[in-house]
Amino acid sequence: MIDYQGLKEKGQSLGLTYVVPLDCATIQILPEVRDMCAADKCHQYNANWAAPPACGTIEECEKRVRQYSRGLLVQTVGELEDSMDYEAMMETERIHKENFVKFDEYLSRLYPGRLSLGCGCCTRCETCTYPDAPCRFPQKLTSSMEAYGMLVTQVCQSNQLPYYYGENTIAYTSCYLLE
Repeated sequence: MIDYQGLKEKGQSLGLTYVVPLDCATIQILPEVRDMCAADKCHQYNANWAAPPACGTIEECEKRVRQYSRGLLVQTVGELEDSMDYEAMMETERIHKENFVKFDEYLSRLYPGRLSLGCGCCTRCETCTYPDAPCRFPQKLTSSMEAYGMLVTQVCQSNQLPYYYGENTIAYTSCYLLE
């Protein structure tokens, strides 16, 4: 049984703003979300082991997700000076990714078979070896929720976690599928 309260406290002590239970049955895998990756707005499509197509087909990703029934949704919410405050957006993303990794390392001892899905593509290495060489750290490779076909707003809404916190805020969301 997952100790949601204990995990919430640990995640928040590591700097995450919100840590809430995730009912994996609420996750919808949508090919159209995955198709957005092919537009390559993040410049990682076909360039990173954690991005499509290297992370697997949409069917393979869904098969991995369906192995789980429970997990955690985590968020970091940041404040912006205005809607164009790119610096604060990037700083909030950096903090979220850093804290996501710290919490993932903690969870690895409790749930070694977990599936951790972050926000944005894996950035553990300055330069990804894809496609010329194997991933340097395959056990630490983290795909994004979107790479797996998840519409983050839908996952949040289905699990009673807001996605939008009002004007001049930004939220970065990730998840861990545990059991």
